[in-house]
Amino acid sequence: MPNNCSLSRNLEGDFSSSGTENIGYRKWGRLRARGHQVFVQKSAGVGSGIPDEAYVQAGATLVDTAAEAWAQEMVVKVKEPISSEYAFLRPDLLLFTYLHLAAERHLTDALLNAGTTAVAYETVQLEDGSLPLLTPMSEVAGRLSVQAGAYHLQKPVGGKGVLLGGVPGVESGNVTVLGGGVVGVNAAKMAMGLGAKVTILDVSHRRLQYLDDVFGGRMQTLMSTEENIIKCLERADLLIGAVLIPGAKAPHLVTRDMLKYMQPASVIVDVAVDQGGCVETIYATTHDDPIYLVDEIIHYGVANMPGAVPRTSTMALTNQTIRYVLELADRGVAALNHNKALELGLNTMHGKLTYQAVAQAFDLEYVPAQVMLA
Repeated sequence: MPNNCSLSRNLEGDFSSSGTENIGYRKWGRLRARGHQVFVQKSAGVGSGIPDEAYVQAGATLVDTAAEAWAQEMVVKVKEPISSEYAFLRPDLLLFTYLHLAAERHLTDALLNAGTTAVAYETVQLEDGSLPLLTPMSEVAGRLSVQAGAYHLQKPVGGKGVLLGGVPGVESGNVTVLGGGVVGVNAAKMAMGLGAKVTILDVSHRRLQYLDDVFGGRMQTLMSTEENIIKCLERADLLIGAVLIPGAKAPHLVTRDMLKYMQPASVIVDVAVDQGGCVETIYATTHDDPIYLVDEIIHYGVANMPGAVPRTSTMALTNQTIRYVLELADRGVAALNHNKALELGLNTMHGKLTYQAVAQAFDLEYVPAQVMLA
C-alpha cells in the first residue's frame, strides 16, 4: 500500500500538474488525514494561483526537485511524462496521470522498459462507458476550441476576417464540429452562444437524435460520411476536430487532399491532437506557438489546451480525480481489483501493455489487465 504520494510539478506547459485548486490543497489534505505522506514539488500550484504555503498548511512536504517528487511510491501528475522525466520511471512506481499512449510510442516504450505500473486518466471508464477523468478536460478544451478558432479567424492574425456571430444584416460564420461527444457538444454550445451557424457530424444516429432533441433543432446534425464532411468543409469558417476513440489513435477523417475544399485562411482546431488528431495535417503545437499553415489553412494544434486556463482546469480536474487518488493511495495496485473503472485505466504493468487499443496502434503484445492483476 503506497503511503508516500507525490504531486509533481509539470515541466512543460502552463497547467499545474499538482492537480490542485484554490481549495484543492485541502482536498489533497485528505491524504494526510488517512496517514499518507504527501510531497509536493515547489511551485507546483503557482500556475493555478496556489502558493506553496497552502500545501504546507494542508500537511504536505515541499521538495525542491523533480527527482525528489518522483522518488515516492505514487506520483500524481496531469501531463504525461516528458522525455526528461523518463529516467524517473521504475518498476516499483505507481503513476497516475494522462498518458495518451496511442500517440506516444516513445513514452510507451519508456514505461514498458521501466516496468512502471501506469494508470491513465483518459481510460478510466465507468460502466455506462463514460470517461470521468477525461470529461472535465474535454469540456474545457471543447469550449476553448471555439474561442481559439474565433480569435484566429481575425484578419490581423492571419484569418479570413469573419466574425462568427455576424451582425444584423450580415451572415454569421459557419462552424463544423466532427464528433458529437463531450468535446463536440461543448464546442457547439460555445459556437451557438456566439451566434454562429453550427453543423455537428457523428457516426451514431442515436447520438445525433439526442443532440437534435437537446438543442431543439438549433444546429444541423449530419451523419459523418466523407461526402457530408466535404460539403461541410466547403462552407466552414472554423472546423473543430472532436473525435475520440477511448485510448486509441484518432482516425483521419480530413485528409490533406480534402483541405482544397476549404476557403483560404479558414481555421482548423483539432482537439483530438493528443490522440494523433482526426485531421491528417495536424501536429501538436504549444501555447507559445499555436498555429501553422498547410495549403493556406490555419491549423491550431495545441495539445494542452486546458493549460491556457489553469485555474478553471485545475478545479475541474481535481473534483474528479480526488476520489481515485484516495483509493489508489489507500489500497495501492490492489485498488484496481476493487474498482473496475480503475482497472480499465491500467495501461502498463511489469513491462506489459494492458490496454488493447494501444497495443493495436503499435502492433505490440497485449496482456489483459485482469491477467496482470490476478
